[in-house]
Amino acid sequence: MTSRTVALFFSLALAGGAAAETRYFDVVAGSSPHDVAAAPGQGPVYYTGQRNGTLGILDIASGKVEEVKLGARSAPHGVIVGPDGNAWITDGGLNAIVRVDAKTKAVKAWPLPDEASGANLNTASFDKKGRIWFTGQSGWYGRLDPSTGDMKAWKAPRGYGPYGITTTPSGDVWYASLAGNHIARIDVETGVATPVDPPTARQGARRIWSDSKGRLWVSYWNTGQVGMYDPATKAWREWKLPGNGPQAYSVWVDERDKVWLTEWTSNAIVRFDPATETFASFPSDRSRANVRQMLGRAGEAWGAESGTDRLVVVR
Repeated sequence: MTSRTVALFFSLALAGGAAAETRYFDVVAGSSPHDVAAAPGQGPVYYTGQRNGTLGILDIASGKVEEVKLGARSAPHGVIVGPDGNAWITDGGLNAIVRVDAKTKAVKAWPLPDEASGANLNTASFDKKGRIWFTGQSGWYGRLDPSTGDMKAWKAPRGYGPYGITTTPSGDVWYASLAGNHIARIDVETGVATPVDPPTARQGARRIWSDSKGRLWVSYWNTGQVGMYDPATKAWREWKLPGNGPQAYSVWVDERDKVWLTEWTSNAIVRFDPATETFASFPSDRSRANVRQMLGRAGEAWGAESGTDRLVVVR
């Protein structure tokens, strides 16, 4: 299947005086792409087809989209590229961690323990030992060691809400709790999670990402802010996104420590520069784009427009 590619050019000056280019790639109609992950270099771009139970694979050079069926009752949420180069998926419908081999497209699933049935899997991140950590919105987080198949799941200390998750350069793993309005550090050896509260109450901490310094950036869904927590100093800072009534869905930090967010009220991807404390906005050319998770690679910020069945990249 071949996608139609649309390119729009913006005159906004970024680092080095370059202009930002926004491009859109149509994917399979009705797939409702939820999360997206770009393989390093010029590799493929993966996305989760939440409504049709697939992993989508976009070849940018040709514009072709390939789908891999993940199994009956599949409803994939998150996707990341693992240290092995394969696509790793948190599948809420299967209640399993799923790997799709980048070369063979073979699918392998690791179901969660019976006590964590209905975990409502969300997002995943690898630690420094090659183990994959994951969150479940119904009040779970867990860890899979792919080398041994050892799977563990723990009840979140404050119940419902674990959502985004990230690993810092030093190897610490943190998650954000949307319903619980906090972030939490997981001890990667014991599995114990310790909550940390942002200054703003009932903020709806949805996604979380580490920068190169180990500072944690958090998108606040309820209050439309981006928060930054420095574990070294235990200090917080917060900034309100531009516009009226913003809702910050996701957050991702690029290789230059610029912070990218998705903002649903203005239907835009937003870039925050911590050095100047300024925002730049990249609105979608279609209404109700509903970009959920963002990920990227050097020079590219990727998102999935779940409302329009498209992928979007800002270069």
